[in-house]
Amino acid sequence: MLSYFWSREFLLSRPFLWLLFIVNLGGTVYGYIWYESQLVATLETHPLWQIVFVPDSPTASLFFTIALLYFLFPPQKSYGLVKVGRSIIEALAVVCSVKYGIWAVSMIVAGAWQGAELHWQHYMLIASHLGMAFEALLFFRFMKAGVVALIAATCWLLLNDTVDYTFGIYPYLADELNDDLSAVRAFTYGLSLFSLGAALLVWRFRKKV
Repeated sequence: MLSYFWSREFLLSRPFLWLLFIVNLGGTVYGYIWYESQLVATLETHPLWQIVFVPDSPTASLFFTIALLYFLFPPQKSYGLVKVGRSIIEALAVVCSVKYGIWAVSMIVAGAWQGAELHWQHYMLIASHLGMAFEALLFFRFMKAGVVALIAATCWLLLNDTVDYTFGIYPYLADELNDDLSAVRAFTYGLSLFSLGAALLVWRFRKKV
């Protein structure tokens, strides 16, 4: 019985896909609202082009939400720009969700380890971000994205990291972590590469089954 809930039949059933779509869409909207103050501050003090690099987690969730639409409404054409577009969206959904899902949980735990006070929102964020990483890897075996798309998506992550820590628009950290910024930056870059590695492992397994 338990194996049924891990099966293609269940995971790709339309009722479950719609439930997952609604949950992720709601989480995406909430994520952008969570970033509201930083988005406003960035618009006031930074060039406009940097705004796209600010909301990391909700953008990752947005990519995955869009990727779910490919399951709900499979494109009639699976070649050319449609195929490339789907591959890029799915690759971004996977590597971004894994990277920022783990990153957010790590920063919350690291802040708490150094004395930051945790509230109920932090526990909610831990659960939701772990879910982001898990669902991305779980559904990647059903996606079309390959190695080239994953590498391209990882290049986006590395560009995002560079912009974040060059221009100071990385997500707000607990005050206790502000003196560990160099370590946070190194961890962030490393996590981008880890996310690619995790996706490639799933891709390799997918090709064997």
